[in-house]
Amino acid sequence: MIRILVVDDHTIVREGLKQILGEEKDMNVVEEASNGQEALQKIGKSEYDCVLLDISMPGRSGLEVLKDIKALRPKLPVLILSMHSEELYAIRALRAGASGYLTKASASEELIGAIRKVAAGRKYVSTSLAEKLAVELDADASKPPHETLSDREYQVMIMLASGKTVKEIADEVCLSVKTISTYRTRIMEKMNLKKNAELTLYAIQHHLIAYDEQANLNDSIFF
Repeated sequence: MIRILVVDDHTIVREGLKQILGEEKDMNVVEEASNGQEALQKIGKSEYDCVLLDISMPGRSGLEVLKDIKALRPKLPVLILSMHSEELYAIRALRAGASGYLTKASASEELIGAIRKVAAGRKYVSTSLAEKLAVELDADASKPPHETLSDREYQVMIMLASGKTVKEIADEVCLSVKTISTYRTRIMEKMNLKKNAELTLYAIQHHLIAYDEQANLNDSIFF
């Protein structure tokens, strides 16, 4: 029996996953958590065969929580299940120790297969992600500026590029306006940019956010 911990701040997502996985004879969602702190507390007390982890949660990001999980339980498989496309976070998640990455738009059959694979100690990557990883391994591949950002800086960069204000970002990730402003300054320096408009253009050109011809820009790709 594969013992699963589901970590997601949306109750409806956790309930849906429990219903889907509950139909499999070899799987059991034994516990759930709504944030990273709660997840780490449970992992410190109980044994699991797989953790399903969301990236976008209030407070600490899923990538930060992932690193803490791997520090606490290095051999515990963590499968990222996110609303964000692979282009945004998959490679960063795998670098941080994730055993696989799936979007929430994936079919339930793919999710079930991925859980079985990572619970058996293997990695799960889609065909498209495998191709991206091959490019990453190319020693001659030049790194774009956004790859120099830390995980938190990258998160803030995507939100700024998507049209979020500093205050809106601060409220979303439960940090102070001053802290987000500091992140913005670091991002602009590392990417050699001066204005949010330049950041938005860069993100569109590198396919980090979607361009909407009707509204010019999606309200937000991050939430």
